[in-house]
Amino acid sequence: MMRKYLYILPILISFTVSAQKANNMIRRGNSAYNDKKYKDAEIDYKSSLEKDPQSFAGNYNLGNAYYKQKNYDEAGKQFLQSSGMSKNPGELSKSYYNLGNTLMNAEKYQESLEAYKMALRLNPNDDDARYNLAYALSKLRQQQNKDQKNKDQKNQNKDQNKDQQQQQQKQDQQKQDQQKQQQQDQQKQQQQKEQAKQQKAQPKISKEEAERMLQALKNEEQNLQKKKAKRFEATSGNPEKDW
Repeated sequence: MMRKYLYILPILISFTVSAQKANNMIRRGNSAYNDKKYKDAEIDYKSSLEKDPQSFAGNYNLGNAYYKQKNYDEAGKQFLQSSGMSKNPGELSKSYYNLGNTLMNAEKYQESLEAYKMALRLNPNDDDARYNLAYALSKLRQQQNKDQKNKDQKNQNKDQNKDQQQQQQKQDQQKQDQQKQQQQDQQKQQQQKEQAKQQKAQPKISKEEAERMLQALKNEEQNLQKKKAKRFEATSGNPEKDW
């Protein structure tokens, strides 16, 4: 994980007042850092960078102060910044190593892998970077497995929701069909009631009245047949010849 020591560039004799003031602020920041007063160290390192923005030590140490305060976003920015301010492989390796630790704590495992790889390219003998690279790889695989399980679970829930929706639609359709059938049954019953009511409202005919009506119809039919027979007799016989 994060290196236990605070890497500081050797203080070189500078002929500029600005550089001297920057180095003094770095020394004060280192003292606060060693006393675990990380916020005070942050302030001092920032003050040094106001005097000398291109200082590798100022940027690198500010990244460490941020890291100790668990401000990983800002720490990562400072380690990247410091990596562009030195051509020394040892210094660059330390910047990428700490950048890998920062990304690891932020659970950005793929990015931390790349940072550790850079650290090992610059310093192949760095066993800490090699160990952390293996650890980051295992965490990445765990994350990928977890993501895959979450994806599978999401797809399973999606299928279950789809089945539930289809089942609900089927139930809704059955309910609609039942309601429609009930309406039809009610209409049929209503019609039957109305028909029964109409039949009940019609006047009833007694048996004797029915027999008299039938007899009257029979007599009327007989009279009609007699009349037809008389007309037939009147027109029957040999007709006169028409010479």
